[in-house]
Amino acid sequence: MDSALSEISEFIQAIPPMDLLPSEIIEQVVKEVSISYVRRGQSLQPQGVTEENIYILRKGALSYFSKDDKLLAKYGEGDICTVFCFSNDEHISNNVISDEDTLLYSINYKSFQQLVKAYPDVIAFFQQTSEQRLNKKMLKVNEDAILNSSLLNSSIANFYHSPAVTIGPNTTIQQAAILMTDKGFSCLVIVEKDKLLGIVTDKDIRRRCVAQGLGIDQPVSTIMTDDMTTIDIKSTAYDALMMMTQRHIHHLPVTANNQLKGMVTVTDLMNNEGQNAVNIASVIHKAKSVSELTEISSMIPKLQIRMAKLGTTADHVGKSISAITMAFTIRLIEMAEKLLGPPPVPYAWLAAGSQARQEQFAHSDQDNALIISNDMQPQHNYWFKDLATFVSDGLAACGFIYCPGNVMATNPKWCQTQKQWSQYFAQWINTPEPKALMHCSIFFDLTTVYGDSRLLEQVRVKMLKTTQRSTLFIAHLSRNALNLRPPLGFFRDFVLIQNGENKATLDLKHNGIAPIVDLARIYALSEGISSVNTIERLKQAAGSPSLTKSSAANLIDAYEFLSMLRMMHQAKKMQLGQQPNNYLSPKDISKLEREHLKDAFKVIKTMQDSRQSTY
Repeated sequence: MDSALSEISEFIQAIPPMDLLPSEIIEQVVKEVSISYVRRGQSLQPQGVTEENIYILRKGALSYFSKDDKLLAKYGEGDICTVFCFSNDEHISNNVISDEDTLLYSINYKSFQQLVKAYPDVIAFFQQTSEQRLNKKMLKVNEDAILNSSLLNSSIANFYHSPAVTIGPNTTIQQAAILMTDKGFSCLVIVEKDKLLGIVTDKDIRRRCVAQGLGIDQPVSTIMTDDMTTIDIKSTAYDALMMMTQRHIHHLPVTANNQLKGMVTVTDLMNNEGQNAVNIASVIHKAKSVSELTEISSMIPKLQIRMAKLGTTADHVGKSISAITMAFTIRLIEMAEKLLGPPPVPYAWLAAGSQARQEQFAHSDQDNALIISNDMQPQHNYWFKDLATFVSDGLAACGFIYCPGNVMATNPKWCQTQKQWSQYFAQWINTPEPKALMHCSIFFDLTTVYGDSRLLEQVRVKMLKTTQRSTLFIAHLSRNALNLRPPLGFFRDFVLIQNGENKATLDLKHNGIAPIVDLARIYALSEGISSVNTIERLKQAAGSPSLTKSSAANLIDAYEFLSMLRMMHQAKKMQLGQQPNNYLSPKDISKLEREHLKDAFKVIKTMQDSRQSTY
C-alpha cells in the first residue's frame, strides 16, 4: 500500500464503527474510496453524483438541514455523513451544505455493504439513527445484567480462605476433632508428603465414628473421604457452586498445579453472593450502636464496585444503595427515639435529591428534612432538634457527609410543620424567583423515609394540582433547566473542562445526568405525576402532551448510558483507593463508547431545544 493510501487507511480505521473492522477489510474499503472536494456554500452530493454514498469528512465542515431549513446536524473532521445512503425519495429534500472548503472521502454504499457483510454491527451503525444505536447499546447492557450471575464471572481466588488446615493420615479421630474445635473449622484435609489423600468433616466424625461406635483413637484415615473432589484456582466461583451442588458436598479444596492452596465452602460462596442491599440492610437493622453502623458503612463502596464489575445496571445500583441509606437512616431514628423517648406529635423524616429518587451512589452527601404535624407546640422544638442532630451526625459518621448547602433537618428552615411546607411550595410556584427554582430542584423530589407518610402526600397532592395549572411556573422551571447543557461542541466534539484539577474531562453528572433529571421533573410536574424516580417519571409521562413515547424512550436510554458510565468510573476510582467523582476523561473509554456518549448528549440537546421552543 502506497503512502497516500496508508494515510487514508489510518484515518478511516480510527473512526467508529470502522475501528471494528480488521486491517484486511479496511484495505479493501480504502480501494473503494473516492476523494471529493466541495467548496464553501456548495451542496452535497457533488455535481453529477447520483449513487448512494457514505461521506467521511477529512477536513472542513458540513451542515445538514431539513426541507424547512431547520438545522438537523453538524459534521466536522472524522464524522461520517450517511444522509445519502438510502434509496428513497427523501434525499431529494435533504440539504447538506459545506460551511467551508471541505475535503471528503466518499465510498459507494452498496460496495461498502458487500465488503463488510460479515460484520453486522458495522452495517447496523449505518442503518440506524443515533437514538437507535443508543437504544441497542442499552438493550445489550440490560440483557447482560440479567444474564450475569454475581458468581458467574468471579474467580474462585476471590472466595477461598487460606491456608487450609491439614493433618497426617495417622492422626487420631480425637486429635482431629480437637483441632477442628480449636480452629473453628468444620473440615480438615489429610496430607502425606504434600500428596492430598482425602478430607474429613465434622459430619464424617458423627456418621462414621460416633454413630458406628468406632474408637476415637483410630486413625482419621479410617473415616476420611478418599475420593476427594478438588477445584483448580483458575475456575470460577460459579463452577465451585455447581460442583458442590451436584455432588452434595459443602467443602471444596482449592488447588494450583495439584498443590493445596486453600478451602472454599458453600457458606463462603453464599455469604459473598449475599453481600447485597437486602443482606446489608438486615445487618444494619440489628446494629446496637452508631459505631457498629459506621463499621457496616464501609461495605457500601465495596458493594458498588462489586455490582459494577458484575455488569449490574446503574438503576439497580442506585436503588440498592438508596435502600441501604434508608436503612441507616431508619436505624438511627429508632436509636434516637429510644434515647429521646416517643415523639410528641406525628412527623415524617424526608429524603431529598438522589436518595429520594433512588439514584444514589456511594459517598453521597445527605439531603433531608422533617415535616411535622400541625399539632406541634413550641416546646416540641427541642425534641425534633435533638432528633435531627443525632440522625445527621450518625449519617455523617457513616460516610454521608453533611450537605454543603445545609439542606438538612438540622436547619430550622427545613424542620417545619405540614402547614409551613404547604406555604413553601405555594410560594415557590407562585413566585418562581431564582432561589425558589433552586429549592424546586431539591424539594420537588422528596420521599418519606420514616414516620407518617400522609404528612408529605397531602402536601404533594395539593402541590401537583397547582403545578399542572401554572404554565408560568413550568416556563420558569424550563428556562432554569436549560442552564445545564450537554458538553457537545459545534461539530459534535466534546467540550472539555479547560483548567483546574479536572482539566480535559467531562462532568457526567451536571452536564449529562442532571439535565435529564430536570427534564423528567418538569414533565412530571406538568402532568401531575407523583413519582420522583427519573426513569419512572419518564415512563409515566410517555405519551402525554408533555412528552412523546419515542422521546421518553430516547431520554431513558441516554440516562441509563450516562449513569452506567458514571457508575463504572466511580467504581474504578474507589478500587484504586481514590475519591470517586463525576469527571470522566473521554480517553478513558473506547472509541465506540465515545460515539454512544455523543449520541446520548445529542438526545439531551434535542429535548432541551424542543423545550426551549415550547417556552
